[in-house]
Amino acid sequence: MPPRRRQSVTIRHVAADAGVSLQTVSRVINKEPNVRPEMMERVQASIARLGYVPSIAAQRMGGSRSYLIVALNDRERTIADWRNRQGTDWVDQMMLGGMLTCAEHGYRLIVELVDTHSDHIERELLAAIAALQPDGVILTPPHSENPLITGLLEAQGISFARIGSLKPGTGFALSLDDEGAARQATDHLIGLGHQRIGFIAGPDEYELSGWRVAGWRASMAAAGLACEGLLAQGDFSFASGRAAASALFDGDVAPSAIIASNDQMALATLELARERGLSVPRDLSLVSFDDTPIVRFVHPPLTAVVQPIAAVTARAVELIIAEQAGQDRPSGPVVTPAQLAIRASTAPPREDKRTDMR
Repeated sequence: MPPRRRQSVTIRHVAADAGVSLQTVSRVINKEPNVRPEMMERVQASIARLGYVPSIAAQRMGGSRSYLIVALNDRERTIADWRNRQGTDWVDQMMLGGMLTCAEHGYRLIVELVDTHSDHIERELLAAIAALQPDGVILTPPHSENPLITGLLEAQGISFARIGSLKPGTGFALSLDDEGAARQATDHLIGLGHQRIGFIAGPDEYELSGWRVAGWRASMAAAGLACEGLLAQGDFSFASGRAAASALFDGDVAPSAIIASNDQMALATLELARERGLSVPRDLSLVSFDDTPIVRFVHPPLTAVVQPIAAVTARAVELIIAEQAGQDRPSGPVVTPAQLAIRASTAPPREDKRTDMR
């Protein structure tokens, strides 16, 4: 005879044990006002005694909130990284910050993958909203810059946060300070004595790509250094990083250092440099963005911008939940500074002669 399955404790058991209504239990679970202290203590004692764990269904009984927040990430790029077994550290960090913060407030985080270029994006989003009825949505690049998505969420009356977008509009604007991060990286190389600092930018569809280029240009200008011939563009892929690095190596101004806008393009630059007989950092200093685990274990470990993805996502969750509670919203964009992790891939430039990278 199979073992008898233990009956799970429900909100009805708590209400019966405490001698109160289901709605009262739900209000206590949701920490809503206008619950008498003695009633709250009675319900909490029953919850502890029965070992009850609140479910989303129980939380929804107290009102119109769903206690769900949906994070939208780029489908095509995320799936491509998974299939290539390259990892998706952005998604991992997003879940770290978002899930933990949601749990602190009795919410749940669900990650949905959406192709921002799809002709069916409006239908996909409306279907997801109808099925999940989220209290809020977190948009990551490039979704955070897509007016179709933001307009749809606004029309639906759903709170949303735009990570990586500072364009005017509705929703909470949150920045990882990409421009400041690029300045940090450039200033670090200038401080080592580099004057020919190349930059590999990301695709134009990401607003943050322009911010990073602007930060690099600002630091170069402040130091009286020229940028001509030192800018190349990729699309965040490894192959595009090789092409961009090749363009910089073969240009009229050979860089003594390169900043790449993500780890894949930085790793491609490292590979191409070795193929050309260049040593990092003796012949070329290299800085990356993102700081995914792999750049810490290559040789040499890469100096990299550490983006505060978890912290920014956590803040996005807090802002959405605060708006649900009727609290005041911030008056402007929320900026979380990035940090630069200095490792063995950067060093002072060679002083003997101009490096030949052809």
